[in-house]
Amino acid sequence: MTASKALRALREAIVLELLDSENEQEFDTAVGAFDHPRCEVVSTGQVFEGREEVAGYYARVLRAVPDRRSTLVALHHADDAAIAELEVAGTYLGGLGGGEPAGRPFRVRTTAFFLFDGARLVGQRLYGEHGCAPDDSTTGTAAEPALTS
Repeated sequence: MTASKALRALREAIVLELLDSENEQEFDTAVGAFDHPRCEVVSTGQVFEGREEVAGYYARVLRAVPDRRSTLVALHHADDAAIAELEVAGTYLGGLGGGEPAGRPFRVRTTAFFLFDGARLVGQRLYGEHGCAPDDSTTGTAAEPALTS
């Protein structure tokens, strides 16, 4: 295996472990996957920096969407990143923003960029509708964005 193939395989293993630990709600393992934990939610502009803030982010997500699961659709590789296409599903119970809790299941497609410095995971950048329930067009209430990966 060449060095570039070995690095790609190592990065993929790190991303898969992080996604699995999130699904299993093993957030110490998820935070531990980072060399220096950092999570950016692009749609809201929020940045969680360091072990304590990223652990707090996971705790908020768990309270808001206790049955949250992500399924890997595809994984792509770039020079300094692994890009995951995900399907996120769960039941939004509220607590992440100003919207009313939907209390019903949702499923959305999202993208997460896992940023690397060599073999070290140094950040996660979340794009799209991460873990938010669809708008309820029958009541006119908008879904509240949830901060998930």
